[in-house]
Amino acid sequence: MNIVVGITGGIAAYKAVNVIRGLVLAGHDVHVVATEAALRFVGRPTLEAISRNTVNTDLYEAVAEVRHVALGQAADLIVIAPATANTIAKLAAGLADDLLGTTVLASRAPLVLAPAMHTEMWQNPATVANIATLRSRGVHLVGPVSGQLTGKDAGQGRMAEPDDIVAAALAVAGVPAGSSGSPAPRIRDLEGRSVLVTAGGTREPLDPVRYLGNRSSGRQGAAIAAAARDRGARVTLIAAHIEVEPPAGVDLVRVETTEELLAATVEASARHDLTVMAAAVADYRPVAVSDAKIKKAHTGERLTLELVQNPDVLAIISAGPRDGRVIVGFAAETVGSHEELLALGRAKIARKGCDFLVLNGVGWTTGFATESNTVTVLDASGDIVFEASGSKSSVADDILGVFAAALSGAQ
Repeated sequence: MNIVVGITGGIAAYKAVNVIRGLVLAGHDVHVVATEAALRFVGRPTLEAISRNTVNTDLYEAVAEVRHVALGQAADLIVIAPATANTIAKLAAGLADDLLGTTVLASRAPLVLAPAMHTEMWQNPATVANIATLRSRGVHLVGPVSGQLTGKDAGQGRMAEPDDIVAAALAVAGVPAGSSGSPAPRIRDLEGRSVLVTAGGTREPLDPVRYLGNRSSGRQGAAIAAAARDRGARVTLIAAHIEVEPPAGVDLVRVETTEELLAATVEASARHDLTVMAAAVADYRPVAVSDAKIKKAHTGERLTLELVQNPDVLAIISAGPRDGRVIVGFAAETVGSHEELLALGRAKIARKGCDFLVLNGVGWTTGFATESNTVTVLDASGDIVFEASGSKSSVADDILGVFAAALSGAQ
């Protein structure tokens, strides 16, 4: 494919080098359009060496070749990484005051944005409105994710990792990651299968403003859905609160509470060959939900909440009819050692009754809202069948190989 990679002026521009590299290694012809601001963060020689093509920056270069529209006309895919708040605003308004703007306007190719900015900028009503406008036009987003930003800041607004941007962009174009366009460069062991994935963290309302929730970003579940899609499956993603863009090409069902998640999963699981329950489910919910915002003036210095247990979604799904279907649970635990993690996991899979349990340790800085993961997969007997570590995308692909093999054995 002919791919245009736009780079704009943010500190995350250095990560665009690996986006370009990933696309080139996948066999695609990559042309970089960098803004003048972008070149203040990463040098032209680096971009030309990695892309193997001349970097384009100036609206008035090669006027005789009509380059300001030719790049967009020839593109099969346009990826902008990072996409700053300023660039997003200009795209939403249809401005074309630089080469990147004219390239986008002159193209009918799919457009993929990887936003990167501080949390306050991402959450600003202007940016929220601009993103909604772009999405309504069919623009695809990858991220942003939560994590370390520039300086001491942290929060949502960090650019997605290059491997994830490459995989998502190629999926939008209908090409599996690692492919140069041929139909079968990667494992398609879920061809003809249906996969259900739950992701994100459920939220239990206290009043119209507040809720009980957890720190799950939904990144691992979304990565599993994307990997299952790339392996040939028809995929349904049941998403509670997720902080990442749902992968393209999957059926999306949005839920909020644990009871909503349960109802959606019970309905869908019976129709899918493989159910992977990666969502972080609230164990408790408030007994009473206030119709109005709870006021400090009315509650005093202490507020007591009465909670009741939520239904055990994994146990309920696992107890249902199987008919050759495979059920996978996830367990995030705060532990002091791998041995303790295994002990908790073995006790849990015995209680839940699922076919596999994916274990990972979590803490203040590990597991949730991070770019990577380390997991151990147990079978129904409590034996370790697989261990994986790396980016959440690579972990997703690795563990799906185990589940695909189990499906084949269940035939």
